[in-house]
Amino acid sequence: MRAIDESLRRLGTDYVDLYQIHFYDPSVHIDETLRAMDDLVRSGKVRYVGCSNTLAYQLARSIGRSELHGICRFESVQPRYNLLFRENERELFPLCTEEDVAVIPYNPLAGGLLTGKHRAGTPTEGTRFTLGRAQGPYQERYWHDQMFESVEEIRAVAEEAGTPMTTLAVQWVLANPVITSPIVGASRPEQLAASVAAAETPLDADVKARLDELTAIYRQGDHDR
Repeated sequence: MRAIDESLRRLGTDYVDLYQIHFYDPSVHIDETLRAMDDLVRSGKVRYVGCSNTLAYQLARSIGRSELHGICRFESVQPRYNLLFRENERELFPLCTEEDVAVIPYNPLAGGLLTGKHRAGTPTEGTRFTLGRAQGPYQERYWHDQMFESVEEIRAVAEEAGTPMTTLAVQWVLANPVITSPIVGASRPEQLAASVAAAETPLDADVKARLDELTAIYRQGDHDR
C-alpha cells in the first residue's frame, strides 16, 4: 500500500492503468498477493494487474485461485521474448491465448544484440552488457558464440529483405498473434524510428518462416526468466 501511494505521488496521478508484480514470490502464498492486488483495484488506485517473469504453471495457478475467490486476476504477463529466446512459445503463450491474457514482452532486441551493433569478443563498453547490475545477467543470457552466429544469419536475412535488423527483430515479435505490444527501450529518441517502423510494416510470411527455422533451437530449453 505504501509503494502504490508513493508511486502515485511521484507520477502525479490518482491511479495507474496497469500494476505488475516483477517476480512470482514462492515465499508468499499466491492468495495473499492476489488479495493485495484486489485491494488496490477495489480502492481505485489500480485498474488492472499483471505479472512478469512468471512461468506458465504459476500463471495458470494464479488465474485459478482468482476464479476460486472471485477476485481480480492477472490480465497481463511480461516475459522475455525475442529471436534468441523463444522458450515461452511452448507453454506460456498457449495459456495466454486460451485465457485471453495480454503478452507485453521485454527484450525484443535481446539487449541490443539483434540490432547487429555488437561483435563477438569483449562486451561492448557503455552498454547494458558492461554497465551496473545488468551486465552479469545480460552476458549470461546473450553473450555466446552460438548467438553471435545466429545474429549473422539473421543479418543476412535482413539484408536480403532490405530491412534494418532492429526493424526485422521487432517485426518478428509482432508477427506472433499472442503478442499485445513489445516493450522497446532506447537511450536516444532517434533509436526508436527503426522499432516504430516494425509496427507500420508487417513481416513477410516467407521471411518469418526463415527466421523461425534459423532460431528454432532457442525455442527449446528451460530458463527461469
